[in-house]
Amino acid sequence: MSDAVEPRRVLVVDDEEPARRLLAEYLRAHPAWRIVAEAKNGLEALQLAKEHQPDLLLLDVQMPKLDGFEVLGLLAPEIAVVFTTAFDEYAVRAFEVHAVDYLLKPFSAERLAQALARAEKRLGELRSLAAPELAQAARGPGSYLERLVIRDGAEIRIITAAAIDFVRGQDDYVEVFHDARSSLTQQTLQSLEASLDPRQFVRVHRSYLLNVSRVARIEPWGHGSKMAVLHDARTVPISRSGEARLRTVLGL
Repeated sequence: MSDAVEPRRVLVVDDEEPARRLLAEYLRAHPAWRIVAEAKNGLEALQLAKEHQPDLLLLDVQMPKLDGFEVLGLLAPEIAVVFTTAFDEYAVRAFEVHAVDYLLKPFSAERLAQALARAEKRLGELRSLAAPELAQAARGPGSYLERLVIRDGAEIRIITAAAIDFVRGQDDYVEVFHDARSSLTQQTLQSLEASLDPRQFVRVHRSYLLNVSRVARIEPWGHGSKMAVLHDARTVPISRSGEARLRTVLGL
């Protein structure tokens, strides 16, 4: 019986072929790690991750279809991820603060070796920070999400921020109402609120975030409460503090 240890499985994700070739060349010096697949974009990365169940993703940040943050948000949380990125120093500091390793392009073989050593220590551990929070930290102030990417069964749903009507928080999940339907995603309402433009989305209630462009009017509801009536006649409850915030944004 052989006592040989199976190499760790690596999925390389980068839209540029030279970058994938360079990583493959560097990894040949590390027989404990084996590339099981290469992906050219984020959607392909998710399909190959499901098929090959890698231990580690070497994940580019800036890619077509889905970017690295959006991929991270849909991955199993125990998969180790090392970003390969050309982001600026602000974003690099965000990775450091949140203990997500990164390779700042262009990087050396020695730097990859360091990243592999760190990844080895984290294999199987759940990521401590959700992808939306990391993405928000990397964007910096004044920059907000333009879309959400949600896994809905076997389907990946891309929802533009402009298409969101309102969001309802449910513990560690939020239900996003959009395009005459709703989708669930594992995220807190607070983290989503921080990721969306406050000029467009207002926390009108402890459990609701509302797209102000959907508001037709504000009406009384119950004993001293208010509700927002949307253009399609749906209603969203409004707290007293939420009403003040909503009127401020609406200029009322």
